[in-house]
Amino acid sequence: MPADTDVNPPRPGNDEGPFDATQDVAEPSLTVLVAVSTLHAGAADCGVIDLVRILTARGHRVIVMSGGGRMEPAVVAAGGEIVRRRLGSHNPATVACNIAAMARLARSRRCDVIHAHDRMAAWCAFVAARLSGVAFLTSWYKGFRQQNPFKRFYNGVLARGERVIVASDQLAGLICERHATPPGRIAVVAAGIDLRRFDPSAPMQERVAAIRREWGAAVSTKVILVVGRMLRRKGHHVVVQAIHRLRQRGLSDFACVFIGEDHGRTRYSGELWDLVMENSLADVVRITGSPADVPAAYAAAVVVVSGAIQPEGVQRALLEAMAMARPVVVSDLGAGPDIVQAPPLVALERMSGFRVPSGDVEALATALLRLLSMPEAEQNAAGARGREWVLTHFNDSAAVGQMLAVYREIGGRRAAKSARRDRLASS
Repeated sequence: MPADTDVNPPRPGNDEGPFDATQDVAEPSLTVLVAVSTLHAGAADCGVIDLVRILTARGHRVIVMSGGGRMEPAVVAAGGEIVRRRLGSHNPATVACNIAAMARLARSRRCDVIHAHDRMAAWCAFVAARLSGVAFLTSWYKGFRQQNPFKRFYNGVLARGERVIVASDQLAGLICERHATPPGRIAVVAAGIDLRRFDPSAPMQERVAAIRREWGAAVSTKVILVVGRMLRRKGHHVVVQAIHRLRQRGLSDFACVFIGEDHGRTRYSGELWDLVMENSLADVVRITGSPADVPAAYAAAVVVVSGAIQPEGVQRALLEAMAMARPVVVSDLGAGPDIVQAPPLVALERMSGFRVPSGDVEALATALLRLLSMPEAEQNAAGARGREWVLTHFNDSAAVGQMLAVYREIGGRRAAKSARRDRLASS
């Protein structure tokens, strides 16, 4: 398929007139061009699908420009159009072509907003928005390493949006600190979780038994579940070392299961297996792909773990696990106190899990041992508090309202500019 090809036939142009900030956004008003490098997996890719679903449900038009991926059908099912461009390429000639194509599309389809969801796509979108005169928004899903000034500059494009949308207060603070972004330009939009899908009260005894058989875990085996792509920043190696500490302390009858995609772009999975073999953990560690039945995977676990060694913003997997009433143990870079209620900030009877210093193997092992040693009733109570927190703070309707508020504000600005241009033209 050619690089600049519509997978879906284009919809009609935006003929409904300018956006009225006072009207209900149920009326079709905005045409939004979403830029993302791929549609394979990860927070940015899932965020695109959520955005398409939110906007199209309220009558807005959404065009997604990306290099494609297995999640394309979900974009189409949500009502979005797809234009394929290799936005993840760093080749200067390809980047220049992408910018020109994006600006051309924004003008021809009379787009009101270009919304970028990752760094490379954002550089193309930033320039294209300037060339086409449309609003530029960004979504920032995680912290990035800034080991040198060039990396800081490269990351900083995500802080240049008229609004910078982030998933947590922790990430908002990080962006303000690193890039001196005014707090007023940052919008915290909590991730929305499908609470009907992730419902621990749903019948799933057979589903849990099936996934335990797949993992080779007996009914009595305590499963420690680690969810996330096989990337070094996710800290899987830290978890393996903590599991070794648990074995040294005499813990038995447990298994640690890593579930997540590995696209073969790094040697990290091989390094993990080397670490497993070096510490004689092959009998308790499982490394597998994403299961077909994700809710059952959470239900089969006693605890869900994140050992992230870079700021993660909000990990959807943790919220899903909490929605399934599973207690969690996370690094302080894996989730902030706005996600996991943990001692010493809250009393034990109010906690939903533990937070430990990033990279601290001993602290992670201690937290896991402490949680696994709790009576089952206390574990269940911690999990129930986590679900209640997600129900209150990360329900889908709250996320929809917060995202629409951002777009209502941008639409109001566009309407005011259009009105000023009309007045000047008629004077």
